Amino acid sequence: MMNEQSQETYRKLIEALLKCGSRQEINEILNANQDLIDAGLVQTMTKVAKVLEEDGDKNAADFLINIASQLSEYLGLTSSTLTSSSPQNSESQLTFLKEVLSATFDSNGELQAVYPLMQSNIDKLNDNFATVLQSWAMKVLLEVDPEKAQVIASVIGEFSNLIQQFPLGNIASNLEIAIHGYEIATTVFTYELFPHILAAIQNNIGTAYRSRIRGDKAENLEMAIRYYQAALQVRTRKAFPQDWARTQNNLALAYRDRIRGDKAENLEMAIRYYQASLQVRTREAFPQDWAATQNNLGTAYSHRIRGDKAENLEMAIRYYQASLQVRTREAFPQDWAATQNNLALTYLCRIDLLQKSFVVN
Repeated sequence: MMNEQSQETYRKLIEALLKCGSRQEINEILNANQDLIDAGLVQTMTKVAKVLEEDGDKNAADFLINIASQLSEYLGLTSSTLTSSSPQNSESQLTFLKEVLSATFDSNGELQAVYPLMQSNIDKLNDNFATVLQSWAMKVLLEVDPEKAQVIASVIGEFSNLIQQFPLGNIASNLEIAIHGYEIATTVFTYELFPHILAAIQNNIGTAYRSRIRGDKAENLEMAIRYYQAALQVRTRKAFPQDWARTQNNLALAYRDRIRGDKAENLEMAIRYYQASLQVRTREAFPQDWAATQNNLGTAYSHRIRGDKAENLEMAIRYYQASLQVRTREAFPQDWAATQNNLALTYLCRIDLLQKSFVVN
């Protein structure tokens, strides 16, 4: 039975683990505290994880459960040692994880090769799969040499790209799996050794957080902005112009939807980021991206708070009409229809503004 002193010692170790920024730090802390690795630590970890989950910090809770599971296996403990039991299909999920990562590697991330496998195992793509992925990766990456770790992390990152865009199953769970996978990859592809790869991952995590369904929407958008801005430390216009423009556009989308901060200023930021992306995404070089940004600028100006409302609506109309130079009905019927609809709504706002102006006068 654990006394108060041992409980306090366990908790201090757990606090240190929660502050870790990499798997190497986790390993170093555990190696330095071998005398504390026992059933009592595992039980305390699961209790703390339960409290964290009840407080809404699911990521920290999952992190501790993963470490507790690995330590339990290391110590040869039974599953009853853990206060929260693993789902019955964890073993089948682990088997599927290895299959889908293998398919991702063999096909270089081809949708046609990986998506059918995902579809046939759609019941396994739930929140627990994210935990299985994290637990397996944490264990394997600590055991292999750096070169092998890079290959595994690269495949996990590519799989995360695929699952983030997978249109079937539970979309909320798909995004959680993607986020877990990206975060795993960042422990291998560090800023010091692989800045360009890390920046690409940060951009993709940002997009996952921008689309995230779980958690607080406002905080998810703040996370997205932070990841995009971190990516731009490497993705400069001079070094990687296309990547820079892509992340500028992503930041515009995040600021467009941002909940925190001043709404008017958020829209101004979105407009600035859209316009910055057009420095690279010209009509001649990237017509589809250019047209999409023209459409997005139209939407931003139609909702703009600052400036003259009538002029903002005229700007929106001009941007939508410019977009339709590329977004034709023949070439891009869905995009054409979306922009046509946006134009219609803007003209309705224009009529409404004219009517109000007439009444006032």
